[in-house]
Amino acid sequence: MPLPPAPPRLRAILAHLDRQIADNETSTVYLRLQRDAIRDALALAERQPPRRPQRQPKGAGPLPDFTPPSVKSGYVVQQKRTPTGPEPVLIHMADCTMIEGTYHPIRADEARAALAGPNIAACQFCRPNTELGIDLG
Repeated sequence: MPLPPAPPRLRAILAHLDRQIADNETSTVYLRLQRDAIRDALALAERQPPRRPQRQPKGAGPLPDFTPPSVKSGYVVQQKRTPTGPEPVLIHMADCTMIEGTYHPIRADEARAALAGPNIAACQFCRPNTELGIDLG
């Protein structure tokens, strides 16, 4: 396909391609995180022997909600689903108290790459972008 010789048109095409690449990089990071979480869960499930369901004694109430122990250092990516649909994906410091919903630990380079994309935001409470040296303003 021949390209147009006009610099303004070439700049517009280049800007469009750069946006497409950035959008796909964000999706790729998110999909890799999801894939890694599934692989970890599968490996754990395959290591454990099958469990028999436990009977609950009569009159016992529902089991309390289980909150997994939080990671103490590093970063996490959180996607929160609501009745009206998913909220924007957020990057937090791992010890942030504002983490809600499903989250997965990520490395600093993954957090930095995710924050470079348009569809992922930094938590306004713990501000992981500051720790990573990224100016979002």
